[in-house]
Amino acid sequence: MSDIVVRPVSCRRERRDFLGFPWALYGNDPNWIPPLRGDQAERVGFRPHPFYEHNEAQAFLAYRRGEVCGRVAAIVNRGHMARFSERRGYFGFFECMEDREAAGLLFDAARSWLAERDIRCLRGPVDPAMDYGIGILVEGFDSPPTFLIHYNPPYYARLLEDYGFRKVQDLYSYAFPMSRLAEVEPRLKRVVSRFEGRHQVRLRCLDMKRYLQDVEDFLDLNNRSLDEHWGYVAMTLAEVRHMARSMRPLIVPEFAVGLEIDGKPSGAVLALPDYNPRIRQIDGRLFPLGFVRLLWRRKTIPRWRVLYASIVPEWQRAGVVLVLLAGLVPPALRWGIREFEFSWIAESNALSRDTLETAGAVRTKTHRVYDLDP
Repeated sequence: MSDIVVRPVSCRRERRDFLGFPWALYGNDPNWIPPLRGDQAERVGFRPHPFYEHNEAQAFLAYRRGEVCGRVAAIVNRGHMARFSERRGYFGFFECMEDREAAGLLFDAARSWLAERDIRCLRGPVDPAMDYGIGILVEGFDSPPTFLIHYNPPYYARLLEDYGFRKVQDLYSYAFPMSRLAEVEPRLKRVVSRFEGRHQVRLRCLDMKRYLQDVEDFLDLNNRSLDEHWGYVAMTLAEVRHMARSMRPLIVPEFAVGLEIDGKPSGAVLALPDYNPRIRQIDGRLFPLGFVRLLWRRKTIPRWRVLYASIVPEWQRAGVVLVLLAGLVPPALRWGIREFEFSWIAESNALSRDTLETAGAVRTKTHRVYDLDP
């Protein structure tokens, strides 16, 4: 008889156990970055978040002899089911000891909860939607992740595959060291010059005086750009506004650049400093002084992550992304940035992968998404 008990999270103590388990799991792993505590509580639904105005989730904990040994959440994303016309649920926030039995019982609990809602196909990990976090790390365990990128032990893939999950998509991270700029800059200038000779091109940085409207416009453009992207479900307006408010202190306007072509919004790029080393220092706590330590002297942060580089569909095959990325070069040189990471780039997105690889970017990490079908 198993000495593991899996329970749905239903009280304050269990919510605390769920959120605190990663600290016990990872211990002194030098590559693990603690999550921002308040942000994690919102995303799993323990605090109000607009994602759960239209969706639902149930968290589960696995206990072995009274000690937490794993966690998972089952998630109903109605936007996914409507967009792709399939009754597929998500699992997310998965963390587990190297314990095949515990992982299996957690997945059993998530599947049973979803089956009660007539959902028998599963995808994940998704925390709780693609814009927030997706996939488990399967390659690139030798270095810490960048800001908002997942990290996990190497055995996670085995736990999922032993249960019956099968890969559905890989997502790549690419590193571009600024030391290679001299090699690609002539080509970049030629592409930009050629395009500017044919079209009226305008690059504009984020205007903090009309911040909320600019961010809403940016994310609306991102939604349109990703309309054909694998598995993508657009955020609701409430989610966009919530994200805009939470990210406002983190954004540097020079690195949030919009592109207009012939007077029409056609692309946008957003890069953020890699705040992760500082998040480790504050142990994921923003209050009372964590925010100050997070933002202090941002110009000394050497690595940045490009979260979005979006081009509307009609321009995606015209090399326009290079025109857009060229807008990051002047501020990057002023700030002394040493490296950009581009992530996540879907395996199926051959155009973006080819562009980055041709420019000399190196693939550093792979995150994998899994499906489980009856």
